[in-house]
Amino acid sequence: MLLEEHHFTAPQRASPRLLSLSLASRSEDLQWMGGTSSKGPNDNRELLSTLPVTPRSGRDLLRGLADTRGRVGRRITACESMWRGLWTLVSRAARGPHSPRPCTRQGSGYPAPGSGATIFALSSGQGRCGIAVIRTSGPASGHALRSLTAPRDLPPARKACLRLLSDPRSGEPLDRALVLWFPGPQSFTGEDCVEFHVHGGPAVVSGVLQALGSVPGLRPAEAGEFTRRAFAHGKLSLTEVEGLADLIHAETEAQRRQALRQLDGELGDLCRSWAETLTKALAHVEAYIDFSEDDNLEEGVLDQADSEVRKLEVTLGVHLRDARRGQRLRSGAHIVVAGPPNAGKSSLVNLLSRKPVSIVSPEPGTTRDVLETPVDLAGFPALLSDTAGLREGVGPVEQEGVRRAQKRLEQADLILAVLDASDLASPASCNFLDTVVIPAGAGNPSGSHQRLLLVLNKSDLLPAGRSDPHPDLPSHLLLSCLTGEGLDGLLEALKKELAALCGDPSTGPLLTRSRHQHHLRGCLDALGQYKQAKDLALAAEALRVARRHLSHLTGGGGTEEILDIIFRDFCVGK
Repeated sequence: MLLEEHHFTAPQRASPRLLSLSLASRSEDLQWMGGTSSKGPNDNRELLSTLPVTPRSGRDLLRGLADTRGRVGRRITACESMWRGLWTLVSRAARGPHSPRPCTRQGSGYPAPGSGATIFALSSGQGRCGIAVIRTSGPASGHALRSLTAPRDLPPARKACLRLLSDPRSGEPLDRALVLWFPGPQSFTGEDCVEFHVHGGPAVVSGVLQALGSVPGLRPAEAGEFTRRAFAHGKLSLTEVEGLADLIHAETEAQRRQALRQLDGELGDLCRSWAETLTKALAHVEAYIDFSEDDNLEEGVLDQADSEVRKLEVTLGVHLRDARRGQRLRSGAHIVVAGPPNAGKSSLVNLLSRKPVSIVSPEPGTTRDVLETPVDLAGFPALLSDTAGLREGVGPVEQEGVRRAQKRLEQADLILAVLDASDLASPASCNFLDTVVIPAGAGNPSGSHQRLLLVLNKSDLLPAGRSDPHPDLPSHLLLSCLTGEGLDGLLEALKKELAALCGDPSTGPLLTRSRHQHHLRGCLDALGQYKQAKDLALAAEALRVARRHLSHLTGGGGTEEILDIIFRDFCVGK
């Protein structure tokens, strides 16, 4: 760390806040500006937002530096030698004589749960399998590997080696397995890690787990504890952790693509770029507060900050107006199959889900309640709901089913309106067209249109040679649930509708959780307060609040309760 990089000969144009931020970001161990002390590698990220507003003290400080820069220069030279030597000794002691260069990525600021303990767990699935993976993480991982493979030494780092595993208490052989040694910080968790690739029989897995439990300093891992340690050591941001959880639970192609992109850090990188924009705007405002009376201050400083804030407002607004596409992609779009009785709704649900979800009967009113089933439609997740036929119920049970069906229609992301193609003139079909199909196409007074696909079922009952017997109807699809004719066209139409509802993961990062929307909305609200602020100090505080929301989104802030909610969805061993 060379202090010659900081020039003090012409500091009058720089804000003391900017100078402090520069020193803090370039030297984590030497923070003499303002008497602050270094608390850790992550404390400097919020330095700009925590310094108090002192419009005049910054100028006085820099003038004092300019008047005594000769003495300061001599002191810096002496301090430089002392701190450089001390920092070298501390770094070598922390790394050890043969340890690799430490990871430069900063941690989350949260201590790893159970710091100092070594954890172990089965990371592959339960049950019989060809290979089962058991892994450890913590300072005693190397000792555990030596205990199970004694008298052999540790294998080369990140290279698979075949070793005989034995019980450290009795010496009884357990299995012949592949072992991998990952010394920290170049591992998934940032700690020393070991992986045992053993045969997947229950007896083998149980024996190895019991042997690890007998090693002093080891304990079974809790759900999500490996990933939480990776987050605490800066290996993963909070959005990447969420992407990893979504990847584990992904059931469709679109979910896999979206989760993989989030795991690669696209959403986190986007949020960090927004935070950098806010940092620059805040720097301009602070410079104007401290040096507005100086002739050397560049013109248009506040105008430049306002321009950056306006551009960011537009960008955040676009992401917040995505109509929950990312959340639908993660949890599934809600598709409601509705129509008059005996139109073939249950047959269509069974056809799309490829299993007998609903009872099919020629008797009208068979379905009395809402039946739901998750399905994969053209690579997109969906929750398919079969509802009761919409008509005046002949009994209280059917009337309740109709009421529930109408309520689900109001909550639907997409309506599959089903009519009997051979019975369109019936009163029930006409009433359904007038009350559901036409209003959905026309939209509500607010201007939003509820997505609807009109399907004319039982096309096999139409006279031969009449491909479209009802040209006066709204746009529709012909289908025969009996023969499957028209199913490909319906699936293609559903794919287009679901792509619009859930978004395309290849176009950019999506907001997959309500937590993302909450913090972006808070950031946008703070930017609105910045624009309305009459005082520059209040405007600067609004920018700090906006930056804080972005920091919470990627894991730079927050509470333990939020982290517990996120990590509890992980399985043991991940």
